[in-house]
Amino acid sequence: MYTLPKLNFDYADLEPIIDARTMEIHHTKHHLGYINKLIAGLEEYPELMKKDINELLRDFKNLPDEVKKTVRNNGGGHANHTLFWSILTPSKQAGPSGDLLLAIENSFGSFGEFKKQFETAAAGQFGSGWGWLIKNDKGDLEIITTANQDSPLMDGLLPILGIDVWEHAYYLNYQNRRPDYLSSIWKIINWEQVDKYFSK
Repeated sequence: MYTLPKLNFDYADLEPIIDARTMEIHHTKHHLGYINKLIAGLEEYPELMKKDINELLRDFKNLPDEVKKTVRNNGGGHANHTLFWSILTPSKQAGPSGDLLLAIENSFGSFGEFKKQFETAAAGQFGSGWGWLIKNDKGDLEIITTANQDSPLMDGLLPILGIDVWEHAYYLNYQNRRPDYLSSIWKIINWEQVDKYFSK
């Protein structure tokens, strides 16, 4: 059964980058809403509900047509947010290191250039969606964006860092200033967790 993940921090711990009210609404209303709709949509498919959400998304093309919309929108919302919470931290971190840093430098030239390219891509995502750092099937890193709650897992890609650019993720603090939100969020990225996803 799908459940709301417990955060590794309190709602106010990410201030001033993300305010407590935004975190609370995002976690207990938006994310929980995706979970409840996912469960309701899979009621008649108990064998699917036994599967991990990431497994469902990786097998998206083979799912029954009747559940694809539910899994894409609500399952994607659950998986995307679960990853998002896990890569946020109030602890100060210097940035990526080791093999992850080397891979970023090999793919983008430098960590600074990676951030610049990521912010440009995520800021340019039309409407609601996500900015991603993914590892492709060759093991190389790429920056991509997806619309709405689409997950890179649906295309056989491994997300290792995902930033929510739906307005509900930042609007109380930043209003329509998505680029400001994106340039600030690096201060609360949990690079140790990103490295764990990269090393899978």
